[in-house]
Amino acid sequence: MLPSQRHLFDLPDDVAYLNGAYMSPQLIAVEAAGIKALKRKSQPFNIQLEDFFEPVQALRSAYARLINCPEPGRIAIIPSVSYGMAAVARNLKLQPGDNIILTREQFPSNYYAWERVTEAHGATIRIVDPPRESPRGQAWNAAILDAIDERTAMVAIGQVHWADGTLFDLKAIRKRATEAGAWLVIDGTQSVGAYPFDVEEIQPDALICAGYKWLMGPYSIGLAYYGPALDNGLPVEENWINRVDSYDFRNLVNYQPNYKPLAARYNMGEQSNFILVPMMKAGVDQLLEWGTRGIQSYAQSLLRPALRELEALGCTMEPEEQRAHHLVGVRLPAGADMNLFRKRLQEEQVHVSIRGNAIRVSCHLYNEAQEVERLMKCFKAVIG
Repeated sequence: MLPSQRHLFDLPDDVAYLNGAYMSPQLIAVEAAGIKALKRKSQPFNIQLEDFFEPVQALRSAYARLINCPEPGRIAIIPSVSYGMAAVARNLKLQPGDNIILTREQFPSNYYAWERVTEAHGATIRIVDPPRESPRGQAWNAAILDAIDERTAMVAIGQVHWADGTLFDLKAIRKRATEAGAWLVIDGTQSVGAYPFDVEEIQPDALICAGYKWLMGPYSIGLAYYGPALDNGLPVEENWINRVDSYDFRNLVNYQPNYKPLAARYNMGEQSNFILVPMMKAGVDQLLEWGTRGIQSYAQSLLRPALRELEALGCTMEPEEQRAHHLVGVRLPAGADMNLFRKRLQEEQVHVSIRGNAIRVSCHLYNEAQEVERLMKCFKAVIG
């Protein structure tokens, strides 16, 4: 198993940061890449033609390896999940009476685009609620499969639920969506980079990820995979660098009607961002070195004793085999004082997130046992 990688981060010892699902701490290597790139802009005469293209291609190739995508050309550079979803929404063919399948309380960036497009085309959003009983993962997945019918145009879902880590059975959902002739669009922001994802196995029509969480990158850059269904679609914006022969600066005024192939048409404007691209690349490179299975194994080993103790104290969570190990939603027993829990977190300088009625604990290779012990002190103050 991988050892602790805390030495690769700049984290103070008096803070327990179990909140990677909110935002990852920055790797020292990512910070260094950003500082180097920032200084470079002070001397723009050192930025050459190839700098507009080669770093982007290197990032697309690295990310393709991370998600087992054999075609790096299917990767696009995006600024946010909402941008990546907007490209899908622009190209989704909807008819009156069609439906889009979503899960209850998924992140808003994977909701608002579908609200707008269904209203415009007389279609509907079909939201699948989690079961009231716990555990809920198996029954929730079954309900999603049951909701897909011959009028389903798309299923838009996460790999894990962003609030509590519930795993969705993407292989089964893909199979059912294909039978219905529906697209499968995945928000991988809370899983890709920390949990294994295989494009060849799942075959999504789109996989959209923000970069600043589990991909260990900076804010305002993300990565998207677009499958064959979107090969000939229209992008959100029309920018020069996404057209054929854009490397020929001398002839840019000879306007080019043709896009570059595959997902290149969906790259955001100013995709060559000379600061964020090398930072994102440094984050993905580190993930490739660690491996997502190693991250899951470390997180499982770190949290397992504490989670078992919390179950014995009356807390509830999804069974280990039905959730991710890097992101776990813990629900307090009835009568426990959430306000007191928040106060104890502040006193102990323990950082987690509260999403709905779930206390979201999200850990990584930078976390160590003493941080989990401090979190347990907070739990025991209200339920022990």
